[in-house]
Amino acid sequence: MTSNTVEPGSSEPSRAVVVTGAASGIGRATVELFAQRGTGVVAVDHDEAGLKAFAGDERIVTLAGDVSSEDANRAAVALALERFGRLDGAVLNAGIGGTLPLEHPGALEAAERILSVNLRGPILGIRTAAPALRASGGGSIVVTASVAGIRADPGNWAYNASKGALLNLVRAASLDYAVQGIRVNALAPGLTRTRITAGVHENPALLSLIARNIPLQRFAEPREQAEAVWFLISPAASYITGTALVVDGGLDASLGLLPLPEAR
Repeated sequence: MTSNTVEPGSSEPSRAVVVTGAASGIGRATVELFAQRGTGVVAVDHDEAGLKAFAGDERIVTLAGDVSSEDANRAAVALALERFGRLDGAVLNAGIGGTLPLEHPGALEAAERILSVNLRGPILGIRTAAPALRASGGGSIVVTASVAGIRADPGNWAYNASKGALLNLVRAASLDYAVQGIRVNALAPGLTRTRITAGVHENPALLSLIARNIPLQRFAEPREQAEAVWFLISPAASYITGTALVVDGGLDASLGLLPLPEAR
């Protein structure tokens, strides 16, 4: 586990968040958005090379580590307190795919890794961030679940299970922490241009087929998901806790039994 700290600039952020899964996709877009809007960010990812993209921005401090490790989660919170003097939010975004067929010899090993990152990681993230959030007078936690936790897709059982569990984790944790002034919500992204969906974008025919089943007829951009995270973390969502904000282009609204209307 390594970290890269930077000297404070002339304008210190008044708020600070931890973002996991920060080196790419939704996580990277979230780090960039928060930093652009003046928030101090501890960007956490196992991809140390990917974190180098944030070099030179005094509002961002990076930490290379595995979110399934409690030590890495504690280090992220400690780094926020050391660098920014407080913690106001945590965006627990790290997640992986890689589900294998149930009867595949390596299925259980793959599932254990998926659950370790996608479920254990946020559990550790919540329990390690909560004391620092209390010390700051309360705060907000956003866990990246998925529309795949609301509806299933074939061949994706381990990922579906991990994201479905996250939705109930968020509900339960929100009840435990509400009285402490800590809000806990989930972001449930639909299909988004990230590393996990890279294979789809390399196949134009498949991309077109999938996009036709999304009411808005396209994948989301990571920045669009980051804007939703910003809302959930911000005071604008001060009365929202224990819920999932679905940002999926209307996918979950459709049963998929009938073709969508054609554009006029």
